[in-house]
Amino acid sequence: MLGWIIVAGLFIWSLTGLELTGFQPTTWTLTKSMVSGLLHPDWSYVYNPDGEDLIRMMLETLAISYLGNFVSAVVCLPFAFWAASNMSRNRLVSGSGKLFLSIVRTIPEVVMALIFIKAVGPNAFAGVMALGLHSVGMLGKLYAEGIENMDMGPTEAMTAVGANRWQTLAYAVVPQVIPEFISYSLYRFEINVRSATLLGIIGAGGIGTPLVFAINARGWPRVGIILIGIIVTVSIIDYISGALRKRIV
Repeated sequence: MLGWIIVAGLFIWSLTGLELTGFQPTTWTLTKSMVSGLLHPDWSYVYNPDGEDLIRMMLETLAISYLGNFVSAVVCLPFAFWAASNMSRNRLVSGSGKLFLSIVRTIPEVVMALIFIKAVGPNAFAGVMALGLHSVGMLGKLYAEGIENMDMGPTEAMTAVGANRWQTLAYAVVPQVIPEFISYSLYRFEINVRSATLLGIIGAGGIGTPLVFAINARGWPRVGIILIGIIVTVSIIDYISGALRKRIV
């Protein structure tokens, strides 16, 4: 009962804390124009041999997602072993690793993208670096949990026969955690495809750039075909990634 009272109280507090101004006078006119454009997408934008088109920009988005995912999957490995509690005898060591990964995860990828845009300019490289750095926090946490949940029997057996730390990692730890690492990386790739679209809106390359231009120009047919491309691409990626993860794990 107390829980429901708290939930209701928070809901009421949220409503009173917001200023609800209602709809603008032109809302319905814009909505009709938007719906009409979305229902009649600009199919000529799918492929244009002489310039920018949907296929090229979606391929760039996938490239940004893949490279960002690859960078994070490699960079987060040492941090994952640092944060795994069963890889060190001192709790402070693994605790500091977990704290570091938590700090990285708390920085929104949009903020990272804006920082990299200032550093390297508004291009796809900024998107790759933003996704790569932000993904380190999430993948590092998942990798660390995978390491902590592994069977310690092979590790103890290797230590008992005189194997050093590197031999134990190579022959007892890595073979156990590799399937989970690949599964987590595929799952993160699904997320990065969606995130790359958002980062393109602020100038970090990919399909988000023509999407925001089309929205600003009220080109709703162009917006419609871009949204169709995003939905189809993400759905295909989700299906393939899910099938691969079922086979791996």
